[in-house]
Amino acid sequence: MTSPYSGGCEHVKIVATEEPIDNHECHCDVCKSVTGQHTTHVAFFNYTDLSADPEDKMNRQPFNANNPDGPLELCTCSECGAALMLDDKQKRIRVAVPNVMGYDDSKFPAATYHAFYDDSKGYPKPDDGRPVYEAFRPEFSWPSPAA
Repeated sequence: MTSPYSGGCEHVKIVATEEPIDNHECHCDVCKSVTGQHTTHVAFFNYTDLSADPEDKMNRQPFNANNPDGPLELCTCSECGAALMLDDKQKRIRVAVPNVMGYDDSKFPAATYHAFYDDSKGYPKPDDGRPVYEAFRPEFSWPSPAA
């Protein structure tokens, strides 16, 4: 299958079969600590809409070092160490970070809003025309776990 949303590395290919269910510019401290970026473009897909091939070449580690038992795991290539995706142990979502996980940014849809902005962090509120929220967009709801 050809998908405009494919990433990964030379050892593991990540492919999306559908559009993201949520696509935001994240301002949270966890994303900052993992990516080293001031903000991070994050796209959520329904769990079954983002796949890895071969999945058995992925190492998994907690996404949030301060919550190692949390639901999200950072998946990296067992051969080269490349970041591949975030995987949800509850099987609700899988997550792509286009500029970190091997995607062609020019083919990836732009983030539609800013999430987890906190004015106490000392930088100006984004003013690029996209909505800015202190959490996810108000209408976002977590999907049901995949079977």
